[in-house]
Amino acid sequence: MTALDQNAILERLRSVEGPDGKGDIVSLGLVSDILINGAKVMFSITVDAARANELEPLREKAAAAVRAMEGVESTLVILTAERRGNSLETRSPPPRPAPAASSPAAHPPRPAAARPSASGKPGIPGVTAIIAVASGKGGVGKSTTAVNIALGLAANGLKVGLLDADIYGPSVPRLLGLSGRPETIDGRTLKPMEAFGIKAMSMGFLVEEETPMIWRGPMVMSAITQMLREVAWAPLDILVVDMPPGTGDAQLTMAQQVPLAGAVIVSTPQDLALIDARKGLAMFRKVDVPLLGIVENMSYFIAPDTGARYDIFGHGGAKREAERLDVPFLGEVPLEMVIRETSDSGKPITASQPDSPHARVYKEIAAKIWAAVSGGAGARQAPSIVIE
Repeated sequence: MTALDQNAILERLRSVEGPDGKGDIVSLGLVSDILINGAKVMFSITVDAARANELEPLREKAAAAVRAMEGVESTLVILTAERRGNSLETRSPPPRPAPAASSPAAHPPRPAAARPSASGKPGIPGVTAIIAVASGKGGVGKSTTAVNIALGLAANGLKVGLLDADIYGPSVPRLLGLSGRPETIDGRTLKPMEAFGIKAMSMGFLVEEETPMIWRGPMVMSAITQMLREVAWAPLDILVVDMPPGTGDAQLTMAQQVPLAGAVIVSTPQDLALIDARKGLAMFRKVDVPLLGIVENMSYFIAPDTGARYDIFGHGGAKREAERLDVPFLGEVPLEMVIRETSDSGKPITASQPDSPHARVYKEIAAKIWAAVSGGAGARQAPSIVIE
């Protein structure tokens, strides 16, 4: 059996002609960022950003060449834009990811659900609605909230998927207690992992937990696009996307590539978090994504020994902000050890303690979200917020 290493990958890629049939992509120094994780191979190909769409067949040929190697189960190949001196250095990617990606999945037939929406953006085959759960900053419990919202939607009788779009710090595998590698269908399309009745996909399933993803923005955008469109999600009533914190490339990818039914903003009550939450609200409005509402996480703490209530981060700030901006307020989630403990153990409270008061909070939030999404019009838009 041939050892699977960077040299073997490069040798195989010498069989792939460069752009316009000149040379090969290795000799031309176009291959970079080779990452081997078990039977999964990821690498980048440098191209002229203006020709990214035109050179999509080149990417597909490179993916197929490596995928045919002994010991390789799937590949993730990304087109990037800026070439540096060392062919194995990280490149800066194109302003937009290639619209279609080859590996790890093929292009499934597109049923009616995948046709362009009213916004002109093609949906995901077999997925009725897609929502984003976002926050203006990290540390507000967004991923825990996203997972429990997804489980709340499933508890309310829906077919639910959960996409972890945080490439740099994926949390979904740990929160759902999932490990291992996704299987491939026909050696190409990824089959999502499953836990507690929901389908899930994350970069955390494809690389080791300790492996840093040293990728530039549009490379992240391309990876997210592939996890959206090259995973066997169907059939789903709703796909919940756990966004990375902030207002950057991942958020723009979601807004540009798929017709989002709406966005949920997670914030803690204090002013510092709310400042960043406003930026998240403003960003989604600027890209014409309906705002489904705000969730106030870590809203209050009830001491287990005395029953006394403590507003550790203040209280009601998110609700007041929602009222001020005329955005729906979805609910308050308390700061509770049991939520943290069940999350850390991979048994989210909505699944492991479905009758608990905390699980009911998440189910109520999920019900409000689905009511807004299934109503067709989404939630009210926020007023214009100008950020200089």
